[in-house]
Amino acid sequence: MSETKLPIAHRFRGYLPVVLDLETGGFNPRTDALLESAIVILQMNDDGYLVPGERIFFNIEPFPGANIEQSALEFTGIDPDHPFRMAVPEKEALSETFKAIRTEIKRTGCNRAVIVAHNASFDQAFINAASARCNIKRNPFHPFSSFDTATLCGLAFGQTVLSRACDVAGIGFNSDEAHSAKYDCDKTSELFCQIVNKWRDLGGLLELE
Repeated sequence: MSETKLPIAHRFRGYLPVVLDLETGGFNPRTDALLESAIVILQMNDDGYLVPGERIFFNIEPFPGANIEQSALEFTGIDPDHPFRMAVPEKEALSETFKAIRTEIKRTGCNRAVIVAHNASFDQAFINAASARCNIKRNPFHPFSSFDTATLCGLAFGQTVLSRACDVAGIGFNSDEAHSAKYDCDKTSELFCQIVNKWRDLGGLLELE
């Protein structure tokens, strides 16, 4: 833990916000494959505004015996057997992702990370199930707390669908790139930063320590 906490360590009750997006083979976190993972680690700039930081993305090999629904593949456009996916085992993907998050937690003086995601309960359930399946003991994310941008966008923009919220927020959105973990994660991070920063501009945030 850093001796001097950076301002972001005071903003979210000691939690480091990390935007997460997953693409999966279905809706059941215990049985369905994890196919893509992406994170954006958020930072606070010198003016006190939240900005996207380090990005990490993996194509992931379905775990042995994983279920993959054809409807999920048609929705995402993912071909799990494509030779150029360069997919890695889910334990490798999670371990590298968690290592980067823990490094930033230490640098900033935060206590742990908190998931920021669109329909956060979905991504949180899958990341927790995959961590347990891989026997990863040091999951840096809070086990149940999260920031759900679908809810926040409903409040801020009157829209809960990611593409429609981006449209209202003035954030460009390419439907041809949607349903990629990397693309959706980037857009979710832009939305979350805009909401948090706008709230600051409106005077809704006490001065940071």
